[in-house]
Amino acid sequence: MIALPSAPAPSARRQLLVGTAVACAALAALLGGMLATWLRMRQQSIDTTGSWMPDGVEIPLVPANIMLLGFIPIGVFAQWAVYSAKRQDRSHTGLALGLVALLGVAVINAQANIYAQMMLPASAGAAADGTFNTMFYAITGVMTVMLVIGVVFSAITAFRYLGGRTVDREIVSAHAMYWYFLSFAFAMLWFVVYVTK
Repeated sequence: MIALPSAPAPSARRQLLVGTAVACAALAALLGGMLATWLRMRQQSIDTTGSWMPDGVEIPLVPANIMLLGFIPIGVFAQWAVYSAKRQDRSHTGLALGLVALLGVAVINAQANIYAQMMLPASAGAAADGTFNTMFYAITGVMTVMLVIGVVFSAITAFRYLGGRTVDREIVSAHAMYWYFLSFAFAMLWFVVYVTK
């Protein structure tokens, strides 16, 4: 009896990569809307009261700049993890993922330093109605939550890859894409919130 050849193997579906891309697009829309609201409220406040920031409040730029510069090695290390995973080098992949998580925690720590230096009340003391305080905490808080998600994503990626799923390199690529998105998102936040104030 003559048998037909077997069917070709199904192609990879890339569900995690596509899901991460959709999540990044949703977070970009959220952060973009918040930054647009920031710019509109800042302009309205300047038009009505002549000021946007409360008197005596100054945003410390050194930690903000360090946060921005911290995303450069994060991107390098995330790409290093992808490079090492493609070559099935578990030790370098684990080292790169650990460094991404460590620098992510350092960026979160710098944001906490900014909060401590500014000591803004959550709802009062702004130019007229606390709008600056509310918007500042809302936007930087959302970014901080996205950074915490990134650190957790790094831990999950390291756990899965180093736990023996070395053929599952898609999670390492999705991890890198999320951190690239965070780098871009923070650059926009840095310019709008910390630089232009």
